[in-house]
Amino acid sequence: MLLAAGGGRRFGVPKALVEVGGRPLVERGATTLLAGGCRPVVVVVGAAAGIVRQRLDPAAGATVVVNGAWREGLGSSLNLGLAEAEALGAAAALVLPVDQPVVTAALVARLVGTWRAGSLAVRAAFGGQGRTPVVLDRTLWPAVRKSAVGDVGARGLLGAHPELVTLVDCDDVGAACDVDTPADLEVVEDRYGGWLASASTTLGADMPER
Repeated sequence: MLLAAGGGRRFGVPKALVEVGGRPLVERGATTLLAGGCRPVVVVVGAAAGIVRQRLDPAAGATVVVNGAWREGLGSSLNLGLAEAEALGAAAALVLPVDQPVVTAALVARLVGTWRAGSLAVRAAFGGQGRTPVVLDRTLWPAVRKSAVGDVGARGLLGAHPELVTLVDCDDVGAACDVDTPADLEVVEDRYGGWLASASTTLGADMPER
């Protein structure tokens, strides 16, 4: 699930449309999930929904749902995405915010593999700290949907129940770079721009030094 509904107030355009490495974040995120083995891929859009939808490759086959209440925060998008995933019969959901461009298909596959091995909740860890993306087993969705309010997604539930969470070291296949501001974008482009534009992004290989 790609959460791509926000308005991007500090950019002046929705973050889904911000380009990193020559590609809009929404296209990069959906492609990464597909390449990492996620099927189906649900993209939750909101602000400028029509334009954001156009930036997705229709051949990729992602399911797009529109969050008309996107101003209420990330929680509303997560709830909508989980409802769609449930309708599609998914057994788990890997949740990726659209503003994390330094997440690779190799990272996605690693998290999914850990879930398949029996973990109910899986979080990517960078520098030993749990971050997103996160994989949520279907059995957790009712509790997640109750706690997902405002800009709080699954964090509250997972923080209250650490025994459910498996942390997976992902420093070698990605980085926890949130593109929240133009300054963040500049840092990411400076450190990773060339690498993000290359084929190594998919494999997570040859990560630049940080």
